[in-house]
Amino acid sequence: MDAARRKEVLSRGKLPVAWKGEPQLGGWYTEEEIEATVKAIRDSMDPNVGFGFIVKEITDFEEAFAAYTGAQFAVSLSTASVGLDLAVMCLDLAPGDEVIVPAVNFRASALAVLGQGGSVVFCDVDERTFCADPEDVERRITPRTRAILPTHMNGLSADVDALLAVAERHPHPRHGPPKVIGDAARACGGGYKGTKIGKRGWCTVFSFHTMKLMTTLGEGGMVTTDDAALAERLRALRQWGGAGWGSSFKMTKPQAAVGLVQLRRLDAMLARRKALALQRSALLEGVPELTLPYEPPGYDHTFYLYTLLVPPEWAGAKRDRLMAILDQEFGVGCVVANPPTYAGHAFIRERTAGQVLPRSEALAARLLCVALHPLMTEAENEYIAAAVIEAVARLKAEGV
Repeated sequence: MDAARRKEVLSRGKLPVAWKGEPQLGGWYTEEEIEATVKAIRDSMDPNVGFGFIVKEITDFEEAFAAYTGAQFAVSLSTASVGLDLAVMCLDLAPGDEVIVPAVNFRASALAVLGQGGSVVFCDVDERTFCADPEDVERRITPRTRAILPTHMNGLSADVDALLAVAERHPHPRHGPPKVIGDAARACGGGYKGTKIGKRGWCTVFSFHTMKLMTTLGEGGMVTTDDAALAERLRALRQWGGAGWGSSFKMTKPQAAVGLVQLRRLDAMLARRKALALQRSALLEGVPELTLPYEPPGYDHTFYLYTLLVPPEWAGAKRDRLMAILDQEFGVGCVVANPPTYAGHAFIRERTAGQVLPRSEALAARLLCVALHPLMTEAENEYIAAAVIEAVARLKAEGV
């Protein structure tokens, strides 16, 4: 975007509605979702019917989701965090068993491992994809490693094939190659080397939280797998365990009914999100202070977050000042996704043996995720791009 166009766009003033850095509804709802919810409720009003347990709406949603991802099985759950907890539980960790988790990440993965008595081993992420760096994973793998838990970060798949190859080269002496458990909370619908995310690895966990790419009335999760025994165990765990331990982690009938509608519309919502991301990248092209989002060949980025990197010399305080200018002067929200997990969570920090990853800390201090949502108009998106360029120029002029 040239200076004249930027000046023209910004001369119109702030957007009438400010976009949050991470909007509270990731996709959008239509009358079809409302009708599906109402129908599920009406169908449940008979005292002899009720909402049930694992009803047809739930099994239909699971079958549709498995078909969408290409996995053999899909098991619905109350949340994605529960999915991570149960997937790690199914490893049957013994004291001293390790699970490798990216440091630049949301806390749920590390908490799932710690909650099952495992030892978290943090790894660095690739500086272009922000996903687990397979080379660093290989440096940190040991004979005690039971699993690798990559996050498909901010909408882009981790290099699952490379991680599977690392696992094959370093089998556990009793359990064989470490399992690869994907966290796709931010990447539902994304693609990797000709398949949808959710096909590769031991299992993949998806989120239908309100902020995610599709949502089942604000909460919900799904685990996909090709392992029949794992799928059967997950089904038992979500409904009081069968013959063993379990609890109640089920999705509800109205959630599943809405999930079927959202799943049918997911690709359209993602296409709109991606079109806006590519438009924005074209507008920001040539701003030397910004590293734009990267999409490797053969990958399909969902752009859950539009993630930029500022220069190393702007890390930390200057990055934060840039965020403040965008928010206060232009009404453009930003988030940092994510600082190293151990840096902001006392429970994790106290239980990870003082692990410090300078490379991850340096990268996280440069992260800047600028508001993006599929309901944005092209004009709003252009305004946001103009605001980013202007904020960069103002920060340079401050010379602090």
